[in-house]
Amino acid sequence: MRFLSRAGLAVLAVMIAFPVLADDKEAPSGKTQYILAVSWQPGFCETRPKRKECVGLTAERHDATHFSLHGLWPMKKSYCGVAADIRARDRKGDWLELPQLAMAEETQAKLLIAMPGTQSGLDRHQWLRSGTCQGGTAQDYFAMQLRLLDELNGSAVRTLFTARLGQEVTEGEIKQAFDTSFGKGAGERVRMRCQKAGDRSVITGLTIGLSGDVSAGAGLSPLILAAADTDFKCGRGIVDAAGVQ
Repeated sequence: MRFLSRAGLAVLAVMIAFPVLADDKEAPSGKTQYILAVSWQPGFCETRPKRKECVGLTAERHDATHFSLHGLWPMKKSYCGVAADIRARDRKGDWLELPQLAMAEETQAKLLIAMPGTQSGLDRHQWLRSGTCQGGTAQDYFAMQLRLLDELNGSAVRTLFTARLGQEVTEGEIKQAFDTSFGKGAGERVRMRCQKAGDRSVITGLTIGLSGDVSAGAGLSPLILAAADTDFKCGRGIVDAAGVQ
């Protein structure tokens, strides 16, 4: 052990903390049924500073160092059973004018932290656009997403991002972090979103392909590995830190 460099020790520590959940054989590519979208809030807010959820974002806030929930989208389905007038109101973008959602107080409190966009009515929009196609209640829809988000934030992916605040990460590093936590090939089911902020390309979020029964309590690993491969799109970007411009 004494012959390992500091970098080698760091890699070994991550491997011990987050063991690979699949063997050396990469999972075959299936068909993607859902997209789990998460935001890296400092990067998102760098490009949209006037959004309500972006005002006052500091390094002490939870969403400065954790992935935030954007939504869970079924493929090729939207606004299931939603009346035309409500759909038209949603598409105008004034989401706080939409009907409030019925959820348990505990779920609502967690959502306010995990999904900062609730300050702009993002939860109401996501429910109408995507949640109505899930076959459950708003409580079911968001409780399930909070569970998946907690798993992502407890993984090597968040460890990588928080270790690189203000620095660049690459496609290969992010894919390796997904493979380490969720099984070989998991990184091939991920796409990264980046946007220009001045002369920097900042990471604004990730979209993760899923397939299977998301309502049955399954963890991220089997859901990700059952999905199809996708293009990563943004090959490298800066993990923005709150308040950095």
